[in-house]
Amino acid sequence: MSWQTYVDEHLMCAIEETGNHLTSAAIVGFDGSPWAQSSTFPQFKQPEIESIMKEFDEPNTLAPTGLFLGGEKYMVIQGEPGAVIRGKKGPGGVCVKKTNQALIFGIYDEPVTPGQCNMIVERLGDYLVEQGI
Repeated sequence: MSWQTYVDEHLMCAIEETGNHLTSAAIVGFDGSPWAQSSTFPQFKQPEIESIMKEFDEPNTLAPTGLFLGGEKYMVIQGEPGAVIRGKKGPGGVCVKKTNQALIFGIYDEPVTPGQCNMIVERLGDYLVEQGI
């Protein structure tokens, strides 16, 4: 299966019976190279990926400054140190799951809930970890 198929069919899929979708999603290598992304995923900058990687290695480094992605600032909220970063911005937010080799991003806005976004992103991330990816 191609990485783009993972994004299209597992991250950008319809959510339960609501039919809603994430706003955008991507799978990005630790070096910042995009493996696959939705057409709406923001154009991020290398320092943004570096600061996200640092947060996974040293939890709470993003809390004072926020998480930036494509120039948009998200307030960092509870996650799982070393595994998941969650951010909030107005009625939407972001979830980032770290696997063995990549970062899985999901960005959402209302009516999608934080819990729905987290479930989609973390489920795919957990599957990829089980596969050794």
